[in-house]
Amino acid sequence: MKKKLDLLEELQGIDQTITEKKKEQAALNAGIAELEQSLAAVQSSLAEHQARMTELKRERAELDTALHVEQENIRRSETNMKEIRTNKEFQAVGREITAARKQVSDLEEQQLQIDSRCEELQTTIDTCQAELTTLADSTKNGSEEKQAVIATLQSTIDAASVKRDAIVKELPSSLVRRYTQLRDQRRGQALAEAREGSCMGCNMQLPPQLYNMLFKGDEMYFCPHCQRILVLKQEPASAAG
Repeated sequence: MKKKLDLLEELQGIDQTITEKKKEQAALNAGIAELEQSLAAVQSSLAEHQARMTELKRERAELDTALHVEQENIRRSETNMKEIRTNKEFQAVGREITAARKQVSDLEEQQLQIDSRCEELQTTIDTCQAELTTLADSTKNGSEEKQAVIATLQSTIDAASVKRDAIVKELPSSLVRRYTQLRDQRRGQALAEAREGSCMGCNMQLPPQLYNMLFKGDEMYFCPHCQRILVLKQEPASAAG
């Protein structure tokens, strides 16, 4: 019976190691995902700025076209004024020229505003691109470092799994099933040490008769409170006190 308990205790230690290493792997993978999300956020931001720049340039081109049209209208009207013979027609064309010149002034003002926005946006884009370059390098390096640690952890898990399989083969399948059920139910701890009359798994007092029977070591006993498999570390002489 002692051999079975020793194997179960070793098995629990291995399972705890595997669980711990897998948690470490999960944390590292989460760290990689966080790095990639940060990089993606900057990439998305840069794409938005670049799309806005494209839109501003399109608006600027439209203003250029509209300005060219208005300037051509002014030149045409000024040419036509030389051929006008009535005062009424002269005044009408003059009003058209004045309106066109006002439109040209408005268009030029809009051009200046867009040019200013493009200049500011280009500064933002340049900053964003520099940040992206730096972040891409740090993400690559950080991910590679974390992947290396993950691989090392996996080697530990694989080695522990091989050892675990060997131990499981030495134990009755029914006992392994019971152990597995207890481990699932008791947050990874199927075995608990019995010490000074108490179960260290749930910190509850054990019945004196049960505690005394543990010293015989002829059977497997379970805590009546948490149902964990009890393991005694004390020598019989210690129990007398």
